[in-house]
Amino acid sequence: MGVDAEHGRLVMQVAAVPALTDNYIWLLHDEVAGHTAVIDPGDGAAALQGAAEHGWTIDQVLITHWHPDHTAGIPAIVAATGASVWGPEAERERFAGLDHGLADGDRVTVGSRDADVWAVPGHTLGHIAFVLPGHVFPGDTLFAGGCGRLFGGSPEQMHGSLQRLATLPDETIAYPAHEYTLSNFRFLAAEAPGDREIERRLAEVTALREAGRPTLPTTIGEERKSNLFLRAADVAEFARLRAAKDSFR
Repeated sequence: MGVDAEHGRLVMQVAAVPALTDNYIWLLHDEVAGHTAVIDPGDGAAALQGAAEHGWTIDQVLITHWHPDHTAGIPAIVAATGASVWGPEAERERFAGLDHGLADGDRVTVGSRDADVWAVPGHTLGHIAFVLPGHVFPGDTLFAGGCGRLFGGSPEQMHGSLQRLATLPDETIAYPAHEYTLSNFRFLAAEAPGDREIERRLAEVTALREAGRPTLPTTIGEERKSNLFLRAADVAEFARLRAAKDSFR
């Protein structure tokens, strides 16, 4: 949830809807505007049920990239609610239902707030992130302790995208789209044995998962401290890490 710093009152709530194998569909509810957006609904029924459990009605769909586990639920949501669909113009041909195409530097109104659109290619070429004051929805670009695989993008692009996200204030809450955190920190611990920040996070994440609890959201500050992919000094180091993670078991 978010607090309006100027007025000191709750204006935005964020709820996670677990879906598919390890996805999180994020619901963003602005109680001032009475508006609910859903981010990357790979399962329409799950998203609609999650909103209904909170007493919310989805009226906007925000898409970060075209992969089916982020877009397959669009038709069911639109059929049930008439919601408008906003997503990357560069990937318009890759999925159905896009009403409003977005590109880097655009802004989209989400309830009573404006979200900045950032191009963050790497996982896919047209991948975007939605940046609101104090919050970022990075899709599959940034994970807790990791980053997305390179499906079409280059190491240079993904490294640049992560470095861009790392410029956000430390307190920015990040809402990645997958529960990959435990696997990610097991990998990081193998890569950097003795790193205290990574050891701390691995212990925390292990306890959360053993208790059946989610490890997300995270913060940009937390990722800057413990995520080697954000800490990579250059593209070559990033590319080495990404290749190592791809084969890690």
